[in-house]
Amino acid sequence: MTAALSRADHAVSPPAIEIPRCYNAAHDLIERNLAAGRGAKVAYIDDAGRYTFADLAERVNRAANALTALGLGLEDRVLLCHLDAIDWPATFLGAIKAGIVPVAVNTLLTAADYEFMLNDSRAKALVVSEALWPQFAPILERCPHLRHVIVSGANAQGRLRLQDLVARAGRSYTAAATSCDDPCFWLYSSGSTGTPKGTVHVHSSMIYTAELYARPVLGLRADDLVFSAAKLFFAYGLGNALSFPLAVGATTVLMAERPTPASVFARLKRERPTVFYGVPTLYGALLAAPDLPQRGDLALRVCTSAGEALPADIGRRWTERFGVEILDGIGSTEMLHIFLSNRPGEVRYGTSGKAVPGYRLRIVNEAGAEAGVDEIGDLLVSGPSAATGYWNNRERSRATFLGEWTRTGDKYVLDRDGYYTYGGRSDDMLKVGGIYVSPFEVEAALLTHPEVLEVAVIGVPDEQQLIKPKAYVVTKQGVAGTSALGEALKLHVKERLAPYKYPRWVEFVPELPKTATGKIQRFKLRALAGSR
Repeated sequence: MTAALSRADHAVSPPAIEIPRCYNAAHDLIERNLAAGRGAKVAYIDDAGRYTFADLAERVNRAANALTALGLGLEDRVLLCHLDAIDWPATFLGAIKAGIVPVAVNTLLTAADYEFMLNDSRAKALVVSEALWPQFAPILERCPHLRHVIVSGANAQGRLRLQDLVARAGRSYTAAATSCDDPCFWLYSSGSTGTPKGTVHVHSSMIYTAELYARPVLGLRADDLVFSAAKLFFAYGLGNALSFPLAVGATTVLMAERPTPASVFARLKRERPTVFYGVPTLYGALLAAPDLPQRGDLALRVCTSAGEALPADIGRRWTERFGVEILDGIGSTEMLHIFLSNRPGEVRYGTSGKAVPGYRLRIVNEAGAEAGVDEIGDLLVSGPSAATGYWNNRERSRATFLGEWTRTGDKYVLDRDGYYTYGGRSDDMLKVGGIYVSPFEVEAALLTHPEVLEVAVIGVPDEQQLIKPKAYVVTKQGVAGTSALGEALKLHVKERLAPYKYPRWVEFVPELPKTATGKIQRFKLRALAGSR
């Protein structure tokens, strides 16, 4: 039940991956490390301790036994809302090993969001961190499919306690006879464009992303220590902190608290990871932090960025400060991880790089024809890690999953050197005077101003109902958002871009609405602008 990898020239073609029909993802990710003699090696470091691969294997088996003892079986769903700690991968993989389907969800949502997800997924069990219990307590009576509520922590709130269930469970477990095409886990889309959708991935998905991206592009090795600011519930974080390190035998640092500059720098300096996974807004905040470390304080050899396109200025400043490249790339919940990325030694800041081996890309114009070089269009991707569809949402599934191709919802341009440049979300693109304007391009120009910390650009109708760019700006600490600064920012953009692209309005805000994964929710800004 283990995937086999045939070594090839990764720079030219993808490795040949042989996944047997009878395949269980959890069995593979755990057993490959035990077979390689890594049982005594540390697999995870969380806020409470260190855990070897042998410890993890036992915890996974105990979790599988605990869940099946409650009567959960093949393809039953269990909602997992847990802070990043050892019990997250143990429960997630334990469910998968038993053929149960974990539904990993964002830990920063509202009670209404969780009620929707519990009822939409028809989950029979819930595993929730004690700290997150208050969001679930008022809604459980309105979730008719839910049979078991399991709380992880010291106080189980009168419910089943995860640690007690696991302690009583057996240490061994024979993996369920799942196939490579069986439903393995769900991830709900982050909701950057509205209502979340349950995205269904199969057992082969995780190992494909590890063998096609983590090894040949990122160059992840068994001697790496990795730290992801993106949480495990996020598709990006799931690869970073679970499937990638387990696939190669690396060690992972987990952090339960939210990724602030202080909490991230504390781990980077104390644990000294060699690989750091971040998002653009976090890199910007880290560079703006008053206690920015020196290059010698860190042990990084490579960094990655995803979630949104990385502004070139942030990438250049990070490399100048720490002497390490940020491999900016794009992935999606639908494709599970990064399918388009910059490569070590070939980074071109301001672009998303080139196709990851094993994935094919197309850019199509408004007529549905192949776009030419330097022509903006909609990006489509084809690859083996694509989800099977959205749960209980046929209309959106048919609009997104087009046979072997998946519509990303992103606008891109391909240049003559084969690099792809992000042009914004397809539904965020602006037509100003009949010409496409990329909000991201305007945002990137504004971010080069020394007094700007974060910015989001949307289209707003002017007095003639013609769409023009509007910028929502968060200034750096101690900088006042004055009308004079607003005019200076308009001029700043005019000096760097075609004049028609400058923001007609600049509004200063204390913060931008974001998902928990750092994506700016522009639909909320559009709603805000429309209400005024």
